[in-house]
Amino acid sequence: MKADVVLAGVGGQGVLTVAALLAEAAGRDGLDVRQGEVHGMAQRGGAVTATVRMADTPIHGTLIARGTADVVVGVEPVEALRHLEFLAPTGHLLAAADPVQNVPDYPDLRDVHESIRRVPGGVVVEAAELAAAAGSRRSANVVMAGAASVFLPLQETTLEACIRDAFSAKGRRVVEVNIAALRAGRAAGARAAV
Repeated sequence: MKADVVLAGVGGQGVLTVAALLAEAAGRDGLDVRQGEVHGMAQRGGAVTATVRMADTPIHGTLIARGTADVVVGVEPVEALRHLEFLAPTGHLLAAADPVQNVPDYPDLRDVHESIRRVPGGVVVEAAELAAAAGSRRSANVVMAGAASVFLPLQETTLEACIRDAFSAKGRRVVEVNIAALRAGRAAGARAAV
């Protein structure tokens, strides 16, 4: 068993947090894990990409070849489409609905969403809306982690334990909001898996 994940977004969206959460959970679940990231001009709203590879056999690198990712997660919808070339034919493309319009000629959002939905296994997740219902729009990245986790060999209880550990210094409310966001994302992912 193996699962390769490509995560994409822009600086400040928490892409690296999602990668760390998935990698930590995979390690705790006894899988071999490799995590890689590229975040160049992320501090200025530039692109951020991370990879997480997990398997029950040894993994020897962080690179994911084009056309082989089991899951591509776009915390920003255009970034999801920019990384579509990595998606395996049987993979799942999960994109957050809300854009970060950091360029003057951002494409029409309806066209972006339609392009995502046309991809076999492509789903638009109302991450910001689900995060707000969980208690904070800032947890949209955790919603996306939850949605992706449905397609990965990770235990929900392990993911929740990782969230408790990662956010405990920020207080009980932040932990509870992020666990609620994870659960909302898992529900969205489960609906997409049907």
